[in-house]
Amino acid sequence: MSVTITERAATEMQRFLSDRNMAADEHVLRVAVAGGGCSGFEYKLAIDKSVDEANDLITEQHGLRVAVDKRSLLYLDGTTVDYHDGLEQRGFTFNNPNASQSCGCGSSFTC
Repeated sequence: MSVTITERAATEMQRFLSDRNMAADEHVLRVAVAGGGCSGFEYKLAIDKSVDEANDLITEQHGLRVAVDKRSLLYLDGTTVDYHDGLEQRGFTFNNPNASQSCGCGSSFTC
């Protein structure tokens, strides 16, 4: 079970950390879901300094440490997080094969 971070998304997150003088080796990108949004669940991205070895799946992808808690992983398994910087789409996107329905903004989903 896993969540994949594309190279573009990792590069953007590393730029974000660098701009804030945050060391990438001292932080993780936390990918999670929370109840809410217009479709039932919302995607969450956060920078975290701590991980829970017993409850987090921790991977390193493109030089970025990524943490996903076990509860969120139930909904996110197989998801790819990407980053787009174009005229039609800008920001982080989630391609979640478990989502049966997504809202128009792409930030919430139903399983």
